[in-house]
Amino acid sequence: MPQSFYKLYYHIVWGTKYREKTITPKIEKLLKEYIPAKVKANGGTFMAINMTADHLHLLISIPPKISVSEFVHKIKGSSSHFININSDLKTFYWQNGYGAHSLSAKGIPFVIKYIVNQKQKHASDHLVDVLENMPVEGGEEG
Repeated sequence: MPQSFYKLYYHIVWGTKYREKTITPKIEKLLKEYIPAKVKANGGTFMAINMTADHLHLLISIPPKISVSEFVHKIKGSSSHFININSDLKTFYWQNGYGAHSLSAKGIPFVIKYIVNQKQKHASDHLVDVLENMPVEGGEEG
């Protein structure tokens, strides 16, 4: 059977429950190891990840056979569970919802650079508003 061809790139952003600053350096390290592997295990292609103490940015490609919402739900739910069983923090939750931005292959280098430099961007307040969009309610998910 012939394989499908697709180029579907997404910049995904989501925050911690109530935007609490619960992403410590240890949790960040665990998430940076876990999420890329989980993206690949679910049929996606991982391109970049970075985070601050209260939110995460992810650049991925998702196959068309799975919806963005289903894919993100799997990553968020399993990653919070992973943190809760592998860290001292037993009540780690993500907020409900997420921000998703599609982009062309031409935009990938810019978004990767933006994600890689998250901490510097936030420290200097040099943010690109559209790339920071995500729900503002606290809530919890997975």
